[in-house]
Amino acid sequence: MKIHSLEVYIVDLPTIRPHHLAMHTIVTQTIVLACMRSEDGIEGWGEVATIGGASYFEESPEVIKLTIEKYISPLLIGKNPINFDALSHTIGIHVKGNYFAKALVEATMIDLVAKYKNVPSYELFGGQCHTSLPVAWTLASGDTVRDIEEAKHCLETKRHNIFKLKIGKGEPKKNVAHVIKIKEAIGGAGSVRVDVNQAWDEATSLYCIEALEDGGVDLIEQPLMSWNNEGMSRLSSRFKVPIMADESLGTIQEAYQIAKNRAADVFALKVPKAGGLTATKKVAAIAEASGIPMYGGTMIESSLGTAICAQLYSTIPEMKFGTELFGPLLFKDNITVNQIEYENFEIIIPNGPGFGMVVDKEKVKHYSRETVSSIN
Repeated sequence: MKIHSLEVYIVDLPTIRPHHLAMHTIVTQTIVLACMRSEDGIEGWGEVATIGGASYFEESPEVIKLTIEKYISPLLIGKNPINFDALSHTIGIHVKGNYFAKALVEATMIDLVAKYKNVPSYELFGGQCHTSLPVAWTLASGDTVRDIEEAKHCLETKRHNIFKLKIGKGEPKKNVAHVIKIKEAIGGAGSVRVDVNQAWDEATSLYCIEALEDGGVDLIEQPLMSWNNEGMSRLSSRFKVPIMADESLGTIQEAYQIAKNRAADVFALKVPKAGGLTATKKVAAIAEASGIPMYGGTMIESSLGTAICAQLYSTIPEMKFGTELFGPLLFKDNITVNQIEYENFEIIIPNGPGFGMVVDKEKVKHYSRETVSSIN
């Protein structure tokens, strides 16, 4: 089997409501799709999602597309994708950084190879440890009463019993009070967690984390800037509530430094930030070797990207803090014929060849920034 072509599409998907982060508010989410075709016509599809152009991470969707088309694709045409790990290593030699672009290309190779072998992609990573995983939901209205009602509805319908609140934007003490009221309302029926998205300094964190810990919050995500591992280490050693690394954690080298310096109590895994599924599995191995529990993070992917992450996370023996793979529930529409299933507070890991999702090419055409005539 040889790679014949690799095409990249930038797609904008509308959301059902605004999704607030400290650095950006999502009302339309941009995803980057890639389709790799073998010479005998088999297709492998991949996806990475970006947040706010380049406001969350260095790579914008436009840069991802250009990097793949100009620099990565020529390295792959005519090669055998079954050697996807070796090809990813070759890409790494010739292309520095650009982890989202690398993750997207690797995903297309893995999907293609798994379809060629007629197996789910997770079988290429040691097989499943989980057929489903707990999944969190973000409460984002900003209105305490509405958020409480939404949380209770999620509990009643058995959709979610883990709730995250983005509290990096606005007045910290007011945000903390908002979170504590929600925790008081749902009590022990659900887990309440917060994501600060790097918005606090260390002095603010000392006050706010103490209040959140006393209020029963279960997890504090990335309170300090991504470069401030020393500050994260001080917070992790001071409080009982776990501090999770997200923006500070991407590559295997960053994972090693955080584990070595105990700059977090929990690792948030994210496939694009690590540079692909293979690299993410290595980050998970560093966490396991260091006794650091893990959480399956999200970049707010659509159904395809969510399946990619879910299949990999299903191969990790212990995901103590569950996942955040709610992306498909946030979109008004999706780009696959089949949909991700959720039940009993968990995401069901997709099965079927490759990542288990069938791309709807008409939807890709519809939401693509450019007319996509090459999809047929």
